[in-house]
Amino acid sequence: MKAALQNYQARMRRVLDHIDRHLDADLDLESVSGVAAFSKFHFHRQFTATFGLSVHRYVQLARMKRASHRLAYSDAQSVTEIAMDAGYDAPDAFARAFRQRFGQSPSSFRKSPDWEPWLAAFGPLDNARSKLMKNFTNDDVTIRDVPSTKVAIMEHRGDPATLPATIQRFIAWRKAANLHPSTSPTFNVWRSERRPASPADYSVDLCVGTAPPIEANGEQIKAGEIPGGRCAVLRVVGNTDNLEPAALYLYRDWLPASGEEARDFPIYCQRLSFFPEVPEHETVAELFLPLK
Repeated sequence: MKAALQNYQARMRRVLDHIDRHLDADLDLESVSGVAAFSKFHFHRQFTATFGLSVHRYVQLARMKRASHRLAYSDAQSVTEIAMDAGYDAPDAFARAFRQRFGQSPSSFRKSPDWEPWLAAFGPLDNARSKLMKNFTNDDVTIRDVPSTKVAIMEHRGDPATLPATIQRFIAWRKAANLHPSTSPTFNVWRSERRPASPADYSVDLCVGTAPPIEANGEQIKAGEIPGGRCAVLRVVGNTDNLEPAALYLYRDWLPASGEEARDFPIYCQRLSFFPEVPEHETVAELFLPLK
């Protein structure tokens, strides 16, 4: 029974991977069900029972999430180009759907996003993707000696629902400072739990590696350092928005069994690729647990 369940889950996970890899393709029920070798007559019910939303809605949300990220974090594409990539035949149809879901037009969202309805809209997508998360093992963890890194820090303090706005400011600042991710590494240092008892207590540092002196350019930027030393490193591939399961594995499962002791510095990650520059299933982050 356990082996059969694992096989079923693997087939369903293959479906999500296929959708994420082919967002620009015609993802009809027959082609998607064929990826998992399920009957098309039952697949839509199986998918909904497993993930809590239909195949059609999952595809819509995945495309809309990519579109909204491109609007908020990049100006490389026009609204019309983004609408076409999201599967809409005309910009006005995309605008209507966007406004219905987020309460803003695409142009308004690009200028000044309202993140609260955005987070609520993608709750079902995030829940679906968390249903069949990868199970980590000891083989996924390596111990590495890492060098210290000088960083520029933009602090986020307060409700995690407002974190996307801080990320947007951080991206704009580092662009102005010519600190491109390809040459200046990106880190997140968590100073609190992902879901503290009070949202006001949420705390994370957005960091970029920088050797020369930093210029704040009107932003509240601090100079700091991520200390070098031994770290347990867990590489996460795909849907790296939520690294909590990986962090829990390191703390709850790997650390007690390893005989190691945690050092006095918070767990942090280095983001090696970014959505929507790459599809969500191709994003990569490495999680670092500092050790004595």
